[in-house]
Amino acid sequence: MALLEVSGLHKKFGGLHAVNDVSFGVEKGAIKAVIGPNGAGKTTLFNLITGALAATSGLVSFNGAPIQNRKPHQIAACGIARTFQNIKLFHDMTALENVMVGRHLRSRAGFLASMLNMPWTLKEERQIREKSMELLALFEIAAYADVEATSLAFGQQRAVEFARALALEPALLLLDEPAAGLNMHETAEIGKLITRIRDLGITVLLVEHDMSLVMDISDEIVVLSFGEKIAEGVPADIQNDHDVIKVYLGE
Repeated sequence: MALLEVSGLHKKFGGLHAVNDVSFGVEKGAIKAVIGPNGAGKTTLFNLITGALAATSGLVSFNGAPIQNRKPHQIAACGIARTFQNIKLFHDMTALENVMVGRHLRSRAGFLASMLNMPWTLKEERQIREKSMELLALFEIAAYADVEATSLAFGQQRAVEFARALALEPALLLLDEPAAGLNMHETAEIGKLITRIRDLGITVLLVEHDMSLVMDISDEIVVLSFGEKIAEGVPADIQNDHDVIKVYLGE
């Protein structure tokens, strides 16, 4: 059984089928990519999986349990984290503080207990800080822990976003165009970071336009066009698939 199963998923906006009968699975420990031209339905698919949009019909299962149409925080609590095409960091907060926010679903202290500075809440706060520093170190940005996150270089901001997502301790990480806005060197570094995440035992599903990155790190690829799946397979098969070539290059 795959870690994530998408079965017959549909999303309609009026008369437009943004996602039309899409099915695929993501095996535990894999890096799987979703590719396709602009408007293919890739981000809509991510929004359906993570609860940002409700499906018109179809099934999304995680660890064997249906999760479609649950609220985003409920899906996150199941063990699914995501990043966004446009980096969404908290302004006026340091890199460390941004990562610490990602631990909120794994912490027990409520507002009142935190206000009262109960001994166990102080201990939990220290543990959250230590774990967050470990994640910054993993992405080689611990030296910037006390720097305002939005003042960092673009690639470093992306690393902070990755660290914050991992602070949730997810089993599955969804990455929406992680190389967007990066130069060739930064893209290569992002590829290494994604592989490192997979090596930690975290399954990765990513949407990406950089085909060199996709072909380099992916175990399998799903191709969407106008909301429909037109191909699925290992990178070598996708590179030689006639329908995929037609979508990207035309006849």
